[in-house]
Amino acid sequence: MRKMSWAMLMVTGLLALPAAEAGSVDGREHRQRERIREGVRSGELTRHEAARLRREQTRVRREERRYRASGDSLSRRERRDLQRDLDRSSRHIRRQKHDGQDR
Repeated sequence: MRKMSWAMLMVTGLLALPAAEAGSVDGREHRQRERIREGVRSGELTRHEAARLRREQTRVRREERRYRASGDSLSRRERRDLQRDLDRSSRHIRRQKHDGQDR
């Protein structure tokens, strides 16, 4: 019985993977915008740092829109490119929030 439930859990997880992956770009964009807002509220980000990070987020959203203009779903290459851009953006947010500059 236990092996059966474990197998069902694995199958369910694998079936949910494509759906989660499709929304992961939007989810990451949202979380990164929240991180910028939190940084501004806490004083970890200066106004100029926040503006620069927001422009970077805007560029990623525009790129995603261009990719989606050709069709509803993103190709593997497009998704990988967006994830790479979001990784870079995430590093920039972290560096700016922890660079010791305060508002």
